[in-house]
Amino acid sequence: MRGKSWVARTAAALIVAQLAVRAVLAFGGYFYWDDLILIGRAGTQSLLSPAYLFDDHDGHVMPAAFLVAGGITRLAPLNWAGAAISMLVLQVLASLALLRALHVILGWRPVLLVPLTFALFTPLAVPGFAWWAAALNSLPMLAALAWVCGDAVLLQRTGNRRYAVTGLVVYLGGLLFFEKAAVIPFVAFAVVALLGHVTGAWSTASVWRRGIRLWVPALAITAAWVAVYLAVVDQKRWSFDIAMTTDLLARSITHGIVPGLVGGPWEWQRWAPASPWGTPPVAVMVLGWLVLAAVVVVTVLRKQRIAAVWAVAVGYAVACQIPIYLMRSSRFTALELAQTLRYLPDLVVVLALLAAVGLCAPNRERARCLDASRARTVAVGVAVTAFVASSLYSTATFLTSWRYNPAQPYLQHAVAGLAAAARESDEPMLDQEVDPMVLQRVVGPENRASHMFALVRERPEFASATTNLRMLDSAGRVVDAKVTWVRSITPGPAPNCGYLVQPDAPVRMPLDGPLLPADWTAEINYLANSDGSMTMALSEGPEVKVPVRPGLNRVFVRLPGAGDAITVAANTAALSVCIASGPVGFVAPR
Repeated sequence: MRGKSWVARTAAALIVAQLAVRAVLAFGGYFYWDDLILIGRAGTQSLLSPAYLFDDHDGHVMPAAFLVAGGITRLAPLNWAGAAISMLVLQVLASLALLRALHVILGWRPVLLVPLTFALFTPLAVPGFAWWAAALNSLPMLAALAWVCGDAVLLQRTGNRRYAVTGLVVYLGGLLFFEKAAVIPFVAFAVVALLGHVTGAWSTASVWRRGIRLWVPALAITAAWVAVYLAVVDQKRWSFDIAMTTDLLARSITHGIVPGLVGGPWEWQRWAPASPWGTPPVAVMVLGWLVLAAVVVVTVLRKQRIAAVWAVAVGYAVACQIPIYLMRSSRFTALELAQTLRYLPDLVVVLALLAAVGLCAPNRERARCLDASRARTVAVGVAVTAFVASSLYSTATFLTSWRYNPAQPYLQHAVAGLAAAARESDEPMLDQEVDPMVLQRVVGPENRASHMFALVRERPEFASATTNLRMLDSAGRVVDAKVTWVRSITPGPAPNCGYLVQPDAPVRMPLDGPLLPADWTAEINYLANSDGSMTMALSEGPEVKVPVRPGLNRVFVRLPGAGDAITVAANTAALSVCIASGPVGFVAPR
């Protein structure tokens, strides 16, 4: 009992230590890319609508992740503390679920601490944690993966149907966060079958028969979820560039998995706004291969029936990445994608579980030199300590790279500037795209200020027309702005008026040259006889409603589209408006 208590206390201390490291990572980070997409969608859509929950998010279907992100965003808009706390809570659940699974397999044997330490500290799981959007995917899946594997082993041992029920509930929960959780039943079956194989306790056929109350419903849930996935996700994003997929897979092994086995990669590079990728030195790559070879040799010499465990580990390392690379690969894909390590957290849990299974295999009689001894204890202790030190160094260098995030100062300046702008004037601001270092137009419309700051309480309204032209500059500060002269409205034909716009007389105002498709802004100088509104549009673009005031005024209008003229129509009865020449172009700081 005393030995069990020691192991349990040490395991708890390791989880607390991991949580401290992850807390530094979490609170040292900030919103990045997909995080801002989630924030924009949460601010502009109903959180319970099918369109929000079942959106094709870059090939992912993750309604529960959307719901959690939306709830946190609604409670604390653009407040990183809420996101960081959610990451830590999910990490605790994942770590405790893994500890439970390891305990189910190994009991409180001291060797439990070896796979647990690897899973808690390896840098292979760090990038998937530090990025909020990725953590909302992977951490619930990791918790579900470990829990269902534990339930599957307990179901095999006891036959108690409650483990089938809890396993199915947890599995469905994992699927709702990340479609990759579909691998969980297959991993669980493999773990239970391998455990029976190495210990001789049960056959693979008995695993199916005894666990049929878990396996059959899980397969049905998986089939239903695959159907949902295929209905939601645009299948055109799938690629069959086998050569690039092979290159990405090879790079992930040589520059990701193998260095990660010894706490690498040690070094990271980053080209903002891309996320960091590991750049392991040759030394850590060679060390990783040497350690891997040594572990294979020692385990084969020490343990019986261990080959199947190694075969499943290698197979999963390949299989867990191929679908992702098929979706992401093309001739334009950078191989550095495989070095970001974002797609490997589940491999970490699977390797830890397989290691626990392998440790249950009976020892070979001829390998007594590897029996418990002071020398073996010291060797294992030194190796584990060196691994943890190497992993912490890699984590620290990752954080140094990850902390450089252009979104943080931009958003902080913008929130403060929008609040000040709202206090200074009631006039709306023209909607605009945020700086491309923060979010690029490929993810539009979530890259628009009206989406990103939709939930900010103190700010001006965003509109298509304003009399006070202001903008967010590249640093996120609110500054006075002007319209650049890309094109201009040619002078109108009416003497002393320009273009006369009345309800029964729409007007076409030619430009001095064509405009390509973009979001253009027109400076409209006008004289109106009363309050009212006009409708304006480029030759190829949507109509925009523009309020007008009596007298000589100026309004700035955002006109998406293309063409060589602006059409104008008066919407208000008895309204007459004279419009003069003015610039049409982009908004720039004054």
